[in-house]
Amino acid sequence: MDLKKHYDNLYKNTLQKITKDDYLLDDQILNPADTRRGITLIIRPSQEVKENIQLFLNEIKTIEPNQYYYPNSDIHITVLSIISCEPDFNLNSIHIPDYIKVIKESLLKIEDLEINFQGITASPSAIMIQGFTNLNILDSIRTKLRSNFHNSRLQQSIDQRYSIATAHTTVMRFQNKFKNKELLLEKIEKYRNFNFGTFKPNSIELVYNDWYQKVENVKTIQLFKI
Repeated sequence: MDLKKHYDNLYKNTLQKITKDDYLLDDQILNPADTRRGITLIIRPSQEVKENIQLFLNEIKTIEPNQYYYPNSDIHITVLSIISCEPDFNLNSIHIPDYIKVIKESLLKIEDLEINFQGITASPSAIMIQGFTNLNILDSIRTKLRSNFHNSRLQQSIDQRYSIATAHTTVMRFQNKFKNKELLLEKIEKYRNFNFGTFKPNSIELVYNDWYQKVENVKTIQLFKI
């Protein structure tokens, strides 16, 4: 996939929707009765990158304070959703060691992974930081994971919602109708090509998580060194 072209198309299409007030609001973010849970492989950006993201978010907050902003603790890249969030999913329903075994086998002989966060893109329900990886290494990791899980008999829902192919991180979700839409679009455009930094992750984390990766609802199952 041409990531830049993909991000560009997302950005252009979303800006058109926001201009027409055709964006989507998430009414579950603050719902304490939301029981959707799953297991996911994630990468957490470096502290430096997250601080750069917060500088951007702080500017947006002054314009649209009533939206949902990710704190540093929740910012992540989804490597692969092994079991997509579903109501009342519980870890007791699966045998965790089997999942760890498949993941370990999938992460053997991984080259040094480097991720650069450069620029802003958006979806009809969120603002995201664009992520770019070196040498298609993340694609290779996902391909091995998909193959090994599909060849196993383990419960999984990989790619059932959509096939992930990017390295973005979601940093803001639309929770309420925009009050300063024009100013928001101006600020996003200002950061359209901003370099938030580059980092080399040294681990991939398997977590039990809610839909938003809120720290209070996330349980680390296993860290895999890469």
